[in-house]
Amino acid sequence: MTEKLFSTRQTANVNFRQASSDLLSDFLINVNKRNRDYLNNLPICSGSFKDKRMVEYIFLITQDLKLDPLVGYHAIELLQRFMVKYLSDLLIAPSPRGAAAAEPGSCESVIFDQLKDKFPLILFTCVQIANKLSLHYHMISSSAAVRFLHSAGLTVSKQTVMESELMICKTLSFRLNVLNPLTCVETLLEVLGHNEPSIHVERIYSLCQPVLQLITLERTAIYGQLLRLTTQCASPSREQREMFVKVTEDFMLLGVGVIAVATFICYVGKWDQVVEELSRMTGITRRSINDFAHVTLEHIFSNTSPDF
Repeated sequence: MTEKLFSTRQTANVNFRQASSDLLSDFLINVNKRNRDYLNNLPICSGSFKDKRMVEYIFLITQDLKLDPLVGYHAIELLQRFMVKYLSDLLIAPSPRGAAAAEPGSCESVIFDQLKDKFPLILFTCVQIANKLSLHYHMISSSAAVRFLHSAGLTVSKQTVMESELMICKTLSFRLNVLNPLTCVETLLEVLGHNEPSIHVERIYSLCQPVLQLITLERTAIYGQLLRLTTQCASPSREQREMFVKVTEDFMLLGVGVIAVATFICYVGKWDQVVEELSRMTGITRRSINDFAHVTLEHIFSNTSPDF
């Protein structure tokens, strides 16, 4: 599946150097604030629903339906937030019928058994909602959605699809405009291109998408190595892992890391200039950017594929 992702990737039409300096400044401040607010209020189990298989299916759905790549990253974040909230609500609700008098833990088993059958539809619905919120909206009718789900082996009706969408919207209290890493990458590149006109940000962006996709798919391995590098410990403690969760969910760090990696691969002569400017723009230290880039590049070149 991963090979298919990288060999058939799409690139959205992004026009850099179009916004004014004041507008770019507002964009960057807004993205920084949203990222900081998210990190300061991380929910329990943050990142738990970014499993490689889930992410891979979301990417493949967006490709099969010819949707903007941004839709996939938005859907991943919607799925993460929905699942955490939905499961939290279920686990604090009265026990499901048949579980109250059973052994301890059976309540959770009943809940997860019920969720298992719904999950493929939930995953698709997150893509559907993200697509409706996209600036490059590509309409998917209820009939088209049902046909797609049938082709994937799911027997659902139009009513079921609409009910699933409403359930997710209500669970998230209609707070659907969540930050995602590709938005951070594009915002940072826009500001970078304005501040450093000599840097060909369009060229860098063409490689940022496959780099971000790889990091998203391989997040467990890449962040695991970054944790070991940061702590200088081969087997980090539970406390170290818990403290590191904020790093794995920091979209600004991910954004500068992606740009740094892409620059090293396709524009190495500008590496120092780009890293210096990214550090100045975000307040993230050169050391942190270098460590993230080093770990990612090491992972890429130790698993080089002809399709990448």
